[in-house]
Amino acid sequence: MLKKLLLPLLAVFLLGVGSQAVAAEKYIVATDCTFPPMEYLDDNKQPVGFDPSLIKEIAKACGFEVEVQNIAWDGIFAGVAAGKYDIVAAAVSITPERARAFDISDPYFDLYPTILTPASSKLSKPEELKGKTVGGQIGNSSIMALEKLKVGAVIREYDDVGLALEDMVNGRIDAVACDSPVALYYLNKKKDYENKLRIAMQFGQPEQYGFVVKKGNKELLQKLNQGIKLVKENGGYDRVVKEHLGGLK
Repeated sequence: MLKKLLLPLLAVFLLGVGSQAVAAEKYIVATDCTFPPMEYLDDNKQPVGFDPSLIKEIAKACGFEVEVQNIAWDGIFAGVAAGKYDIVAAAVSITPERARAFDISDPYFDLYPTILTPASSKLSKPEELKGKTVGGQIGNSSIMALEKLKVGAVIREYDDVGLALEDMVNGRIDAVACDSPVALYYLNKKKDYENKLRIAMQFGQPEQYGFVVKKGNKELLQKLNQGIKLVKENGGYDRVVKEHLGGLK
């Protein structure tokens, strides 16, 4: 009688163990939703954009799950270092300083410091920015690259690159410095700016975006690198580019 009672319980236990064994690994992904088209909030206040879409394509290709959370930039790296988040997918430029502090994936996007101007502007060379007011997002690498050129531009920083663009089209500043994917997004995807903007120039050294994980998490790093390769082979990467940038030109 005892044997008859134990067998069903054993079957339930084994079923539970089996279901846990096949459950997909789930990772918490931190992104800062103030940088369209790479990451921003939709009408329902959910993280969307190039990076959330790409990390989901990678997760699908590699067989794991992700939960994307909107995390402020000033706490995003400390959070992954402390283990609060597993992955930072937030248009992070790969730099030697970051590579010393974290493990960073293979590059998944090449970008260039870019200057957007009103469509009517004739600016075309960095030296022509002398005395001009150039806006950009606080801490953005394109602003830093422009400062390194020492061309005499007046830098004005904003919490959001969209605010800089609004000021530019309304005549309050002369140009906006931003990463090339941001420029492509406003040129190709934002109807409010249709025929109002032009890419005046690209300058400085090209950069690359990578995903960031806690130092020493080689297993996750390997999954991300494999995923980047897979989505570039299976068409997932091209779908993300088309959806969020409208292409690479």
